[in-house]
Amino acid sequence: MSDSPPRPGAVVAVLAFAGIVVSLMQTLIIPIVPELPKYLDAPASDAAWAVTATLLAAAVATPVAGRLGDMAGKRRVLLACAVLLVAGSVVCALSDTLVPMIVGRALQGLSAAVIPLGISIMRDELPPERLAGATALMSASLGVGGALGLPAAALIADNLDWHALFWTSAALGSLALVLVLLLVPESKVRTGGRFDAIGGLGMAAGLICLLLAISKGADWGWGSGTTLGLLAAAVVVLLVWGWWELRTGEPLVDLRTTARRQVLFTNLASIAVGFSMFAMSLVLPQLLQMPAATGYGLGRSLLAAGLVMAPSGLVMMAFAPVSARVSRTRGPRVTLMIGSLIVSAGYGLNVVLMSEVWHLVLVSCVIGAGIGFTYGAMPALIMGAVPLRETAAANSLNTLMRSIGTSVASAVAGVLLARLTTDFGGFALPSEDGFKVVMALGAGAALLACALAAFLPTAPAAPSPATAPVTPERTADAPSVG
Repeated sequence: MSDSPPRPGAVVAVLAFAGIVVSLMQTLIIPIVPELPKYLDAPASDAAWAVTATLLAAAVATPVAGRLGDMAGKRRVLLACAVLLVAGSVVCALSDTLVPMIVGRALQGLSAAVIPLGISIMRDELPPERLAGATALMSASLGVGGALGLPAAALIADNLDWHALFWTSAALGSLALVLVLLLVPESKVRTGGRFDAIGGLGMAAGLICLLLAISKGADWGWGSGTTLGLLAAAVVVLLVWGWWELRTGEPLVDLRTTARRQVLFTNLASIAVGFSMFAMSLVLPQLLQMPAATGYGLGRSLLAAGLVMAPSGLVMMAFAPVSARVSRTRGPRVTLMIGSLIVSAGYGLNVVLMSEVWHLVLVSCVIGAGIGFTYGAMPALIMGAVPLRETAAANSLNTLMRSIGTSVASAVAGVLLARLTTDFGGFALPSEDGFKVVMALGAGAALLACALAAFLPTAPAAPSPATAPVTPERTADAPSVG
C-alpha cells in the first residue's frame, strides 16, 4: 500500500464491507441446517456442531484478536482474520464429511473480530467529524450482514449445489482482504508488550464451558450432569481467570478499566441488546414459514422469509448516521436509550400485528431501526471511556457481550418454543402463545438495556483521543478518557 494519507471515505467503505462479509458468514449456513445430516452423512446432533463450532471459535477469538491488534497492529490482525475466513470457507466448500466441515466453520468463526478491529482502526485514522458516523455504520454491519445474508443464502441454496454457499463466502472474503490491503492504513498506535497467554487460555476455557452449556443445554438436558458441570466449571475458571487478570502486569483484559461505570453498564446493556436482536431473528422467520393452516403461520418459503427480513438490514444501515447525529448532540447514552425503546416498541407492535407479511416487514424494520441506534451508540460509549491503547480489546469485549446475549436468546427461545406447542397433524409445532412469549422477552430485554443505560454518565462522552493527530509516539502511554 502507498504511503499517501488514507482516504476516509474509502477506509469506512472497505471496513464496513469487511464487517458485512463476516456477519454474512454467520447466517450463510442457516438455509442448509436441516439438510446437513444428509449432506455430511452424520446424525443431526453431530451435524449441529457445524453451527456450535463457529459460536465457540468466535467467542474465544474476539477478545484475543482485539488484544493482539492493540499490541501488534490492528490492520495486521484484521488481515489475519480475513485470511482465516477465506481458509475456513474453502475448507467447508471442499467438505463432504463432518470433521472438515466443523474445522472450516471454526476457522470462519475465528474471523469474528473484524468488526471491533475495524471500529478501532477508525478511531485511530479518521478525522473527528467522521468518526461517530463511521463507527456507527461499522457496528451496525453486524446486523446488516445477518439480515441480508439470509435471503442471499436461501437463493443460492435453492438454485445451486450447497457448496456454492461457501465458495461465495470465500470469494467475498478474498475481495475484502484485497481491499483492506490496498486501502486501509496500518495504525501507528500500538502498545507492544507481552501477550497474556495464561489469560488467553483461561478466558477461552471459561467461555467454551459457558457457551457450550448455553447452546447445548436443551439437547443434553438443563438438569443433566454435563450441563451443570460445564456451568460450574465456567464459574470457577472465570473467577480464577479474573484473579489472574487483576494481578498480571499485562493482562489480556484490563478488568479495572472494564469495571468503570461507563464500560461496565455499556457491556451489560450489550448483552440485553444482543438478546433482544436475536429474538427477532428467531421468531419472525419461523412465523413466516409456519403452515398457514395453523391459523397464525404465513406458509412462506425460506427465501420469502429472508426477503421479508432483508429490509431490516437496510434500515439499520440507514439509521447509523442518525444514531451518530443524536450521539453528537445528546450523547451516546441517550442514543442507546432511544434505540432500546424503539426495539421494545417493535416487539409490542409484533404482538398485535403478526397476521400478514407486511406486518412482519414493518415490525422487522422498526426493530432494525432501534438496533441501528443501539449498535451505533455502544462503540462511542466504549471508546469514550477507555485509553487509546486498549481500544481494540475493549471493543472486542463489547462485541463478545452481544454474542453472549444472542446465545442466551437462542437457548431461552428454543426451550420456550419447544414447550409451548400446538398439535398439527400429529406434529408438535410452536404455538402462537409461544411466539408471543418470546416477543415479550425481547421487549423486556430491550427495556432492561434502557434501564442499564440510565446508569451511564449523563454528560456526553469526552472527546476520543483519536481526535488528536496520530503520531508514532502515541502508543502505550496514551491517557485514559472518562
